Amino acid sequence: MIGWALTFLVVALVAAVLGFGGIAGTAVEIAKLIFFVAIVLFAISAVVGLMRGRSPTV
Repeated sequence: MIGWALTFLVVALVAAVLGFGGIAGTAVEIAKLIFFVAIVLFAISAVVGLMRGRSPTV
């Protein structure tokens, strides 16, 4: 997911350099949304992993 966020960020930067303001703004918003969703999913995964604990290895 972070890869997708970085992809949209690059698209936004290229669009901004070329003067496409609307496309750049939309791409930045999509990149931010994907980034925050990835962070939330990571946090949920970390909490669930801590709650489950680790089983002892033999």
